[in-house]
Amino acid sequence: MNTPYIAILAIVLYLAGGVMLGLRLSKGTQAPPNKGPFLALGFAAFTLHAWVLYQNLFVVNGLNMGIFNALSLLSWIIAGVILATTFTQPVENIGIAALPLAALALTLELVYPTTEHLISKGAAVGLKLHILISILSYSLFSIAAVQAILLAVQNKHLHNKRPGGFVRALPPLETMETLLFRIVAVAFVLQSLSLVSGSFYLKDIFAQHLVHKTVLSVAAWLVFATLLIGRWRFGWRGRTAIRWTMSGFVTLLLAYLGSKWVLEVLLGK
Repeated sequence: MNTPYIAILAIVLYLAGGVMLGLRLSKGTQAPPNKGPFLALGFAAFTLHAWVLYQNLFVVNGLNMGIFNALSLLSWIIAGVILATTFTQPVENIGIAALPLAALALTLELVYPTTEHLISKGAAVGLKLHILISILSYSLFSIAAVQAILLAVQNKHLHNKRPGGFVRALPPLETMETLLFRIVAVAFVLQSLSLVSGSFYLKDIFAQHLVHKTVLSVAAWLVFATLLIGRWRFGWRGRTAIRWTMSGFVTLLLAYLGSKWVLEVLLGK
């Protein structure tokens, strides 16, 4: 099969799913009992995306984790988690942002193929596991960030007593907050495991160009730890929870993708 054409088809299907959700939200309609059309488009795009990733990630010399491949993998996991969770939770509206972002990431992977950042086949199993846990953690925090944005919009409209069509289409505020903290809690556990496992492979933080990534990752961990403690001890919610979630996510984004962008694109390392 021709990988570029499969990638283009996946992009079209992702965008079609996002447009479908957008049209539904613009009308303010609740989630339909039959989510079949959305799930069909989403899973079709997800499957094709998986094929493209397989072709681009697994190369002769090892695992190609260049910045655009990593971004594509991250968006693929996010889309998959949302699609799978839709069967049991009303989270499909997050797809209005996640599916187009997956399409964008796949487009960048297609237009700017990278082969410089390889993880050799002989790399330790523990290192590969560390990378997998890190990607899962980033993916869940990304979902939490989108959830926080939706929660902020919902919170603002409800406080202004102007719940428009978009807000009426969202689940109840309490449900949205509960789901946000569940996602953050799971992602936090994975991030903790990522930091611990990564420390075993940290030999020279300066020679490995990991200073900024390490400092920002630890800073993000502290932000999310504070958020969860605040929720447990003081019942944090609403705007406070949203601010802490977005602060932690932006810090983590700078730690991972920001560092990769500087090293691989700007510095060419």
